[in-house]
Amino acid sequence: MSNAVRILQRLDQYLTSPVELTLYGRAALTLGFEKTPEDYALSRDVDAILPVGQAETLNETTNFWEAIDLVNADLADDGLYVSHFFTEDQVVLLPEWKDQRVRLAGDWKRLDVFRLGNVDLLLSKLMRDDPIDRSDAWFIVQSGGLSRDDVAAAVRRARLPRSEEVREQFAVASKRLLDRLDIREG
Repeated sequence: MSNAVRILQRLDQYLTSPVELTLYGRAALTLGFEKTPEDYALSRDVDAILPVGQAETLNETTNFWEAIDLVNADLADDGLYVSHFFTEDQVVLLPEWKDQRVRLAGDWKRLDVFRLGNVDLLLSKLMRDDPIDRSDAWFIVQSGGLSRDDVAAAVRRARLPRSEEVREQFAVASKRLLDRLDIREG
């Protein structure tokens, strides 16, 4: 069983009402693709993207934030946790990202779990130009059957956060990936 499944199962146990989550990062790769590298399943956290306003709604209508604290406390000795929650305007995504999500099957009673669609998952991996994210981006390109044209179109249409650092990292990482695709397809 992957760490992501363990974390999500525990979260589901603590929830008292339905919650929709959209995963990104290694948890999304592990649960959303077949034949992922073994180290993906060892990722120690689950990260999610929330539509603008969902955090407040979860606070007002569910015990979600309390459940997150309980999960993190329960799994701390194993080094597992739910960690990063970003609102959609803090992540590089296409404007229609929510319509492109992929529902993830799981034995959950209260969780409705999605992952970002291939293109949006790729764009989120281009927010940092580091070796792990470059490797993950390449995995998404290959597993998702994305061509250079697909990637170039996504980069042009991407909705960027206001953060200058993210914008700079995205430009570098996108160029690096497109150059690699030029070599592959050239």
